[in-house]
Amino acid sequence: MIDGSILIGARDVRSATSFAAVDPSSGATIDPPFANADADHVAEAATLADAAFGTFADSDPETRASFLESIADNIMAIGDDLIVRAMAESGLPRGRLENERGRTTGQLRLFADVVRAGEWADVTIDLALPERQPAPRADIRRRHVGLGPVAVFGASNFPLAFSVAGGDTASAFAAGCPVIVKGHPAHPGTGELVARAIRKAVADAGLPEGVFSYLPGVTNELGAALVADPRVRAVGFTGSRGGGLALMRIAAGRAEPIPVYAEMSSINPVLLFPAALSRRAAALGAGYVQSLTLGAGQFCTNPGLVIAVAGPDLDAFVAAAAEALVASPAHQMLTPGIHASFEKGVDELESHAAVTTVARGCVGEGVNQARGAIFRTTGSAFLGDAALSHEVFGSSSIVVEVADMAEAATVIAGLEGQLTATLHLDEEDHASAAALIPLIERKVGRILANGWPTGVEVSHAMVHGGPYPATSDGRTTSVGALAIERFLRPVCYQDLPDSLLPAPARATNPWDIPQKIRGA
Repeated sequence: MIDGSILIGARDVRSATSFAAVDPSSGATIDPPFANADADHVAEAATLADAAFGTFADSDPETRASFLESIADNIMAIGDDLIVRAMAESGLPRGRLENERGRTTGQLRLFADVVRAGEWADVTIDLALPERQPAPRADIRRRHVGLGPVAVFGASNFPLAFSVAGGDTASAFAAGCPVIVKGHPAHPGTGELVARAIRKAVADAGLPEGVFSYLPGVTNELGAALVADPRVRAVGFTGSRGGGLALMRIAAGRAEPIPVYAEMSSINPVLLFPAALSRRAAALGAGYVQSLTLGAGQFCTNPGLVIAVAGPDLDAFVAAAAEALVASPAHQMLTPGIHASFEKGVDELESHAAVTTVARGCVGEGVNQARGAIFRTTGSAFLGDAALSHEVFGSSSIVVEVADMAEAATVIAGLEGQLTATLHLDEEDHASAAALIPLIERKVGRILANGWPTGVEVSHAMVHGGPYPATSDGRTTSVGALAIERFLRPVCYQDLPDSLLPAPARATNPWDIPQKIRGA
């Protein structure tokens, strides 16, 4: 059921003002109207979350893991209504959204496994050494605990996997942190359906109602109030650099600053090494365009930059890419605003004196449709104008031709932090790659070979993060099991009687999770 309510704990709440969902393929509004949450609703949700934190943080792993699995089950139980609504609000095709739903439920189940395994608690015990000379050692124990209520901002480009029940929410719940979601206004009906699935899981688990609230709304003031509320202890955000930086400033300006884990912008350089380029330029050109135009390029891992040595092999790659792109249909973008920003960015590149337009995709027949764009420039021009390295969110990319691999290294050294770097290479290229990888490691969170960066596996080893400004904290990831660590902090207990210790640190280990004792 979608009725446009604000969900504060177990209550459905209305407001004096409302907004409408928009079908990006037509510009038409979609019923029902949605309530605009405000600062008063933030305060109510934060009060409930703060009250719920102690109980939720102390819940045993099985309770928490079963809760996460229940959310996944409830999302699947919505059935086709969820997919149909998401299609209408995002313009994304059915297959993409069905895959994204699977990813969403899969990451919830991954974190259920993580919680049960117990390593996240990092229980470490240094037993007392009362006979040690010249001074005895106390009994010292440590574990990780949740930070407290977490504010999560839904993303525009993933209405399921990076939204209400996305990776930020799943990892915060796994850490024992209540979550308040600021729903994205581009897909409020989709968000409400998922929010109700989470709320049902909260009730069925017997958890306090404040474990979850959902606040839809269109104003920047709503997000600002959420980050500024003193009961909120951390923020998860996926979106624009401007939006992420604004939230970071608010969080830093609080009486007690809090961390903002923001994924913001990346152009994801692709390096074409000489031997690989010589052998398969045409295939690489076609694969590049397929990755570039996937989902209208609305992925944070879109290949927005290609670096290769100038010459006939690069010309063959560019020709193959151009041939593929001119045959590529226009793709629906998520919102009118995103489409307008894409067109502005492409127009600026087309008019740049040092940039050549290689090709554009087909002209679309509907509104808010993106024509893919490939541009070409030189290494010296790219290094001479920082604007050329700015992300254009959508299917736009620049090919940078360099004189040799030494200039390629200079281009890489001048880049901002990125989510990914891709290396296309053959065995003869390994020596050149080995020389560059230490430099690339300083710039990115994930290095991949002979593939394309679009597509992020949800797994234990995955890193979806990178140095600033790809993310606000390059030590973290928003995808994969390691994401839970963003919402935990260590607490040490010295000489406390066993009966006063938290369950995972007790000698009896009632949670039956790993304990590192005397370093082993």
